[in-house]
Amino acid sequence: MNKLFLLALLAVFFASCGGSRSTTSTKDVINIENASNKTTTGKSNRAVRVKKVRDASEATEASTNAAFVDNLINDAKSFEGTRYKFGGTTEKGMDCSGLVYTVFKKQDILMPRISRDMATKGVSVSLKEVISGDLVFFKTSKRNTINHVGLVVENKRGEIFFIHSTTSRGVIISSMEEAYWKKAFVEVRRII
Repeated sequence: MNKLFLLALLAVFFASCGGSRSTTSTKDVINIENASNKTTTGKSNRAVRVKKVRDASEATEASTNAAFVDNLINDAKSFEGTRYKFGGTTEKGMDCSGLVYTVFKKQDILMPRISRDMATKGVSVSLKEVISGDLVFFKTSKRNTINHVGLVVENKRGEIFFIHSTTSRGVIISSMEEAYWKKAFVEVRRII
């Protein structure tokens, strides 16, 4: 099942390279609602990025996954400085789940629109195993429910940096070492 998902992901990736489309057909979008169920083995499709490459097919898979994650992060960083807007998904304003939804959609992966629903997708990952492209989830209100999400952009010697949209500063990159985020942290999910 993991190989089938990866092949579908690669097909979408290669189909989208080189050309510029103004619209995305619904058959070209991977719906994470269905695809995430295929990755519940506990191992990431990106695990090949951290082990030695044994043959050419693994090398292609590793470079494709790395390029995919780089594109995802670069798309997210292109929104840095965008003001916060509840329910927003454009450069005119966006909220935290709007940012994640938009950058994944741009890479032809359809995510749920709300952070607490995003937290049910992919596979759970230990904070010690976080890599770029993972999603970090938080509870920042008195309610006992996930209400904030960020995209990991870098794990630098154990310090995790993530991009997200805050009500006070808009789209920014923060560190998990900041006391506020450390206290509000709930979990990490690996979608790709």
